Amino acid sequence: MLTYLARRILILLPTLLLISLIVFSLQLLLPGDPALALAGEERDPEVIEFIREKYNLNEPIIVQYGYWLAALVQGDMGISLRTQMPVTQIILTKLPVTLELAALAMTIALMIGIPAGIISAVRRGTAWDAGANIIALSGISLPNFWMGIMLILLVSVRWGLLPASGYVSPLVDPGRNLAAMIMPAFVLGSGIAGIMMRHTRSAMLSELTADYVRTARAKGLKERVVILRHALRNALIPVVTLTALQLGELLSGAVLTEQVFTIPGFGKLIVDAVFNRDYAVVQGVVLFTATAFIVMNLVADMLYFVLNPRLRT
Repeated sequence: MLTYLARRILILLPTLLLISLIVFSLQLLLPGDPALALAGEERDPEVIEFIREKYNLNEPIIVQYGYWLAALVQGDMGISLRTQMPVTQIILTKLPVTLELAALAMTIALMIGIPAGIISAVRRGTAWDAGANIIALSGISLPNFWMGIMLILLVSVRWGLLPASGYVSPLVDPGRNLAAMIMPAFVLGSGIAGIMMRHTRSAMLSELTADYVRTARAKGLKERVVILRHALRNALIPVVTLTALQLGELLSGAVLTEQVFTIPGFGKLIVDAVFNRDYAVVQGVVLFTATAFIVMNLVADMLYFVLNPRLRT
C-alpha cells in the first residue's frame, strides 16, 4: 500500500504543475486590465506604470508565471489587488466556512442517499423502490437556487423557524451557526443524495446477483448480514469515488447556494474576485479547489484498499 501511495504522489506532482500553468494562463481570458482597475478613475500614467512594475505586469507571461510559481512553492499565493491582503490569508479565512458547509451537505447526502439506495435495491419493483426513485430524481432535477428560495419563503418567512441568510461562526454561537447552515447544507445535500441513491442502487443490484451472495444465503446467513456485511461492502466502491468527486466539488464552493443564503465561502469569494478583476484571488481559489479534487481522489484510492482486499495483492 505504501508503494502504491508513493507512486500516486509522484504522479500528482506533474499534475499539480500542469494545473498551476493552466490556472495562471486562464487569467489572460479575463476582460480588463488590473493596472487600470487599480489606478482609480483618474488613471494617472505614472501610477499605472508603478502598478505594472510592482506586480511584474510589464514582464512576459512566462516570466510572470515563473515569479508566481516560485512564490507559490514557498506558500505565497500573492497579494489581493483589491484588499492588499495575502491571498493565502483570505483563503484560510473562507476555508472553515466552506469546509463546514461541505461536511454538513455530504453528511446529509450520505444519510439519505445510501439507505435509500439499499432499500430501493432490496425492495426492487415495490412501492419503496418507486418512492426512492421519485425522491432521487426530484433532488437531482430541482435547481439549487430555486429550492433555496422556496425553503427561505416557507421555513424562514412563513414559519419563522430558521434564519433566511447570514453566517455565525460556531466559535461564537454553535446553535445559531447550525441554524444558519442547515438549510444551505440541505439544498446542496439533497441533490447529491439523489445521485448517491442511484449509484448505490445500481451497485447493490449488481452485487445482490453475484455468486458470493448466493453462497452466503445458502450457508444460512441472515438476510441483514448478507446485505450489510457482504453486498454493501463491495457496492460502496463506486460510491466512494462518487463521494470523493462530490466532496471536491463542494470544496470548490457552491456559488448559487452561497449567494442565495449569503454564506461567505469560496463560491461568493470567487464571484466577487472575478467581478473585481482580482486575478491573484481567482488564481489562488481555483488552484486550491483543483488541489482539493486531486487530494479527494487520492483519499478514495486509499479507501479502495480498505473496502476491497483483492487490491492489496
